[in-house]
Amino acid sequence: MLHGARVAVVIPARDEAQWIAETVGAVPAFVDHVIVVDDGSRDGTAGIARAALPADDARLDVLVHPEPLGVGAAIVAGYRRARALGAAAVAVMAGDGQMDPRDLPRVVAPIASGEADYVKGDRLRHPDVWRVMPLQRLAATAALAALTRRAARLDALSDSQCGYTAISARALDALDLDGLWPRYGYPNDLLAALAARRLRVREVSVRPVYRGEASGLRARHVLTILFLIARAAMRRRLSGSGNTQCRPGQDGTRELNGST
Repeated sequence: MLHGARVAVVIPARDEAQWIAETVGAVPAFVDHVIVVDDGSRDGTAGIARAALPADDARLDVLVHPEPLGVGAAIVAGYRRARALGAAAVAVMAGDGQMDPRDLPRVVAPIASGEADYVKGDRLRHPDVWRVMPLQRLAATAALAALTRRAARLDALSDSQCGYTAISARALDALDLDGLWPRYGYPNDLLAALAARRLRVREVSVRPVYRGEASGLRARHVLTILFLIARAAMRRRLSGSGNTQCRPGQDGTRELNGST
């Protein structure tokens, strides 16, 4: 537990046999539930994940999608399992080991203490970003964040694409999980849904981690993300939602609070 709250970590993974054991094994001890969602892997990811913790460690739960449903669908499946287990704070850490476990307490703390409904990692404000993140990825990430920021009226949003997140049980219960986009573009769609429901969103600086792997982002994925951003903007205009503005959180995070 953290701040008295039961914590779960959801790890979506597809063909991550190389990294999944390291990722699962690095989850901090304060986490009560480790939920791996194997999204149609063909390389034995699920079996490796099951062996990643000692046999007497009851925290581990491995869900398997026989066929790939998408990273968004995998995360939602993990969210549902975490809620069934009674988790009050649910974090997401990717199966490829690109999220530093040392940052997890800072990502989860505002949720566990009841100060936020959703916390999103922000790699672009970390001092290592210019050294670690490939320039092409950095530019694309900044551009997509700018578009998402404008569409959802999240005026202080910095890194829309970072998957290192934590969400509260309250937010999960308020969202239409079945209506969230299941594949690439899921983070942008979720941010728009959170903003539409005036839920409390924060960003916290996290370490950018890259190991020289090739990006899975393709032109068709960018087109999908642009479609979702445009859809979010249209929905906001039809609903008449106002802006969200930023003020610093007491713990150094950046808080997006609703204003009309």
